[in-house]
Amino acid sequence: MRQIDAQEITKAVKDAAIAANHDLGEDMLAAFKRGEAEEESPSGREVFRQLLENARIALQENVPLCQDCGLAVIFVELGQEVEITGGDFSQAIQEGVRQGYGEGFLRKSLCHPLTRANTGDNTPAVIHTEIVPGDRLKITVVPKGGGSENMSRVFMLKPAEGRAGIIDRVLTTVREAGPNPCPPIIVGVGIGGTFERAALLSKKALLRDVGTANPDPELSALETELLQGVNDLGIGPQGLGGRITALAVHVVMQPCHIASLPVAVNIQCHAARHKEVVL
Repeated sequence: MRQIDAQEITKAVKDAAIAANHDLGEDMLAAFKRGEAEEESPSGREVFRQLLENARIALQENVPLCQDCGLAVIFVELGQEVEITGGDFSQAIQEGVRQGYGEGFLRKSLCHPLTRANTGDNTPAVIHTEIVPGDRLKITVVPKGGGSENMSRVFMLKPAEGRAGIIDRVLTTVREAGPNPCPPIIVGVGIGGTFERAALLSKKALLRDVGTANPDPELSALETELLQGVNDLGIGPQGLGGRITALAVHVVMQPCHIASLPVAVNIQCHAARHKEVVL
């Protein structure tokens, strides 16, 4: 067994939370540059120029990319040969979020659902843990903003609705969202499993680098058709009109019950932030 101290986990999460909010991924920067070159709308091209400048300033001056620093969603792949020592595993992650949002001067957005009283430290984070082979611990910190999350949907389709029904729900979700999720967006689609599994798949789909192909030919073709359909809506960057409403559509699928066809659409804004660390 390989031992990892809980304090090491806390520090890793703290650093990743700060970095995710300050440093946009190279895949997104490349997508912005493609968008600036391909967008036909003058206002849309200006939006892409401003997004690139915003990302440059955030990294250079060590400030958040967006005022909404998100709810911290943590994806964990825990090797089965790892032993956590010196503290509680989940609490080590929560402490890392607490420290990251405090020391990084990141906006703390979590509150009581009814009273709306702020928790004060952006905890509790949402943690998804998967046990995997090996002796490594991979932690991915995903700050998820409220505007894009509010536009996300889960549908329980009739099996007979099939592929056409999936496409219809994705396009309807994006159409109804309009400018609210701050396009250009990334659209994560989860198909199959159960009600809650489809939602989780749709969020995990957002972690794939923008610009990379789906290895499944069937899903790759579906992604191409969905992206074309989304961009034909004409919402455009920041809802100002144009060709590029979405930079990518990513689909993850798994088997489901014979009586069901769960579909989830998780929309991500242009600040598609996530940082990964492996211990």
